[in-house]
Amino acid sequence: MLSIVKREYVKTKRSIDSGTNEQQETVRKILTAVKEERDIAVRRFTHQFDGIELQEIRVTEGEQEEAMRLVAPNVLQALKEAAGNIKEYHLKQQRSSWFMTKETGTMLGQIIRPLERVGIYVPGGSAAYPSSVLMNAIPAQVAGVSSIVMVTPPDKEGCINPAVLAAAQLAGVTEIYKVGGAQAIGALTYGTESIPAVDKIVGPGNIYVALAKREVFGMVSIDMVAGPSEIVVIADETADPRYIAADLLSQAEHDPMASAILLTPSLDLARATSSELKSQLTDLPRKEIAEAALTQYGFICLTADLEEAFEVANQLAPEHLELMIENPFDSLGKITNAGAIFLGSYSSEPVGDYFAGTNHVLPTNGTARFSSPLSVDDFIKKSSVISYSKNDLLTNGQKIVTLAEAEGLHAHARAIQIRLEDHDSNRENLSGGRKHGEFEKPYSIH
Repeated sequence: MLSIVKREYVKTKRSIDSGTNEQQETVRKILTAVKEERDIAVRRFTHQFDGIELQEIRVTEGEQEEAMRLVAPNVLQALKEAAGNIKEYHLKQQRSSWFMTKETGTMLGQIIRPLERVGIYVPGGSAAYPSSVLMNAIPAQVAGVSSIVMVTPPDKEGCINPAVLAAAQLAGVTEIYKVGGAQAIGALTYGTESIPAVDKIVGPGNIYVALAKREVFGMVSIDMVAGPSEIVVIADETADPRYIAADLLSQAEHDPMASAILLTPSLDLARATSSELKSQLTDLPRKEIAEAALTQYGFICLTADLEEAFEVANQLAPEHLELMIENPFDSLGKITNAGAIFLGSYSSEPVGDYFAGTNHVLPTNGTARFSSPLSVDDFIKKSSVISYSKNDLLTNGQKIVTLAEAEGLHAHARAIQIRLEDHDSNRENLSGGRKHGEFEKPYSIH
């Protein structure tokens, strides 16, 4: 099914889709219109792109209560348990403000505060992704964000999927609006009569949403501009080819540009997995999407040994990495670049997507080399605190002046020098020297 190749073939980094010129221009026009016309533009674009005449932009309490009644009991129970697991995991990420004092009287510290308003984009319309609500909102809730705003496009009847609304309630979302697309990103950025502006926007979306997030970055913060999903499986001869094939397909069904790769030193396992992929594809509802992904961005890489497999995996820096080998914990330290690492045959990738508690918003396209999964850290801000003692300023002031003057920033130097001269003047005044403020010559910039 998949091509079996040598290491030299490994080359999977895809450029993150920057869209066509036409798409970029469309997004800019939408954002400008929302900035200038506010709710009027939001309603117009919702009618144009979603075919809906919005009566009420904001989801009412009645609609949320009705959603909780409409969700199947087993689905609601699974969402509650998943939410509990996600919250438990993210509580471990909480940070505290801290302060340190020195014997010289100087105090330094860092204050941790949550962001005030965060916007969460959830894809909608014909699809429903309650798991995305949990993964994006719960870390914000744990961080202490006071206003968690969700935007999502409505279906053709102007409604939001009940499971999505139920997940929002479980995750602590405070406001929900029936708006999607680039116009939703514009509303969250600039604010409208109905939708107040936020400090940060997180969550996945289509190309127009991704382009809009990239366009407004700097006016607001964003989580990332994500690329297509990825999975790499490192497996030895002890692995089950059925499990490997199923896990590769779990990502291939996302998108025709998704990447699914097996790294193994076992030729027998490579052949068995290829055959199993062909078999499992036959009755897959999203067969065409998965098949396109496997054809374009999937392969089996036959490595010399497991050590080479680890090297290749670190080179790829995948979103999801599974270790289906005899002793996975023994090799965990060999992995340096991966968004999420799944150890053992029962740690299937969908476990992390839905239920374990780790976050499924992960770096893609090799960016795990320098970035991390969505976490509580994404919803906090830090302020440095400095209380410098007089003793330390007198001891170190001239060093600060020296550094400032070396950079040609003489006002910086003067800010310190004036304090040093004041101290010298006061000391001389106390000892019978010249009076405070009487200098032989003014401070000169040189």
